[in-house]
Amino acid sequence: MDNCVFCRIVKGELPASKVYEDEHTLAIMDIQSVNPGHMLVMVKPHRDNIYALDDTLAGAALRTAARMARTVKKVTGCEGVTLLQANEPAGAQTVFHFHIHVLPRWTDDGMALAWPVKNPSREALQEMAERLRAGLVD
Repeated sequence: MDNCVFCRIVKGELPASKVYEDEHTLAIMDIQSVNPGHMLVMVKPHRDNIYALDDTLAGAALRTAARMARTVKKVTGCEGVTLLQANEPAGAQTVFHFHIHVLPRWTDDGMALAWPVKNPSREALQEMAERLRAGLVD
């Protein structure tokens, strides 16, 4: 994808502060960092979102994200780490190349993650579980 900023970073056409790279993934510092140590873990081939990942890329992305989480915890001494991954505009995705944010966190750092809890009934949960089991995809 010639116009994809992450593809251009992977190809070395745009500058990035690289932290880690392997066959399938690249971890870089986020230029729009929330906190010091905020990284992006991306898959190297262009994939728009999580739906386009095969098991190899999905596994590689999570392995790298976990490694970067352990690394940022060790290096910064942060109190926690949030992994954030969004898909499609309704899911808050803004860059359409699969990536995972690795966000070091401190108490009262100003970053809020909140959603309206709806507390469905046990029956509604069971019904949805049955629908999802019936629709499992590879």
